[in-house]
Amino acid sequence: MIKARSSDRAFLLPGQCVFFFLEDCKRKIAIYSKRNSRLTLSPATAEKLRPNSFQTIMTPTIKKRFRNPFRSHTGTICREYASIILAGILYSFALKYFVLPSQVVLTGTEGIAAALSYFFESNLLFILLYSLFQASLIAFAFIGVGKTFALRSLTVVITVVTLLALLPDLRVADPEPQNERIILVIFGGLLAGVAKALAFRNRGSTGDEDILGAYFAMKYLKPVGSIAVIAAVISTGFGLTLAFIKTDHIEPVVNTLMYTSLYIFISTETLNNLYRKFKLTMLAIITQNRQEIGAAIKKATSHRTYTVQPVTGGHTSDAFWEVKTIVTQEELPHVVDAVEESDPSCFLYHHDIEGISRGYFIAPF
Repeated sequence: MIKARSSDRAFLLPGQCVFFFLEDCKRKIAIYSKRNSRLTLSPATAEKLRPNSFQTIMTPTIKKRFRNPFRSHTGTICREYASIILAGILYSFALKYFVLPSQVVLTGTEGIAAALSYFFESNLLFILLYSLFQASLIAFAFIGVGKTFALRSLTVVITVVTLLALLPDLRVADPEPQNERIILVIFGGLLAGVAKALAFRNRGSTGDEDILGAYFAMKYLKPVGSIAVIAAVISTGFGLTLAFIKTDHIEPVVNTLMYTSLYIFISTETLNNLYRKFKLTMLAIITQNRQEIGAAIKKATSHRTYTVQPVTGGHTSDAFWEVKTIVTQEELPHVVDAVEESDPSCFLYHHDIEGISRGYFIAPF
């Protein structure tokens, strides 16, 4: 019998359970028995197992009782839809209590709906126009982006429309320029950016220009927040024109333009910093174990490749290999962890890159 330290135990469950796992760098396989509180290995059992396998063994009763439903595919879908609904809640709060009271012009068709609601002083008009515009854009998402993305975007939009109609009217700050309008704009931009990023990270969107952003990001490999700037130019111009017609003064128009620009900047920067699927990074690793590094990259991201070239250390004149790969910033932490685990003595660095070929693959939404 081969004994192992009790500190090597991966995890425990109540009852008579047995766990196979890898022990230290020797990669031995051991059995944990809760009855004697030690790790042991039966020679007969060891012969039946592959040396590099990792298995979890439980009796059928224990396995049925302690199975974690959230590790299943259904559990993953439930978690993602819960996050999608949360994104809708955050976005509705941003619109209801921060953005619309400050009367900044939103981006895309939302901005057109908001501008018309400001002009006619009707929140109901915004809800109706918002629903109409989003319905047409989600129909486009079914065709241009994908069914999953469209359904999750539809879930967000339904959540937003429902809460905009049901949430009570609260005055969290004074929207006049001389009072707290800037606070409303800043917090509204932050909440909107977080909501958009949360929806994108769970393969959905908050609708409007985010749908177009997802489409063009997949086609041209641009950050999803970039399309918001283009959409903002059209909607802002429309909104400022209506503001000038209503007030017949240039001062409030310029004031609205400044606050609108601030909102767009905050929301898009928050989105681009929290959602990095389409931001690319070059990762370079200096190592003497190129095969292990290559295997680690393939294991972490099976759809990525890498290049290898020989290099020489300037101080020691020792021979090394430089392994380079291009990954998204979303994939980067997983790849770095895999590389450092395979070769703890390697030296690595990474930096953002631009202008990559359109043939570079990024998994769709």
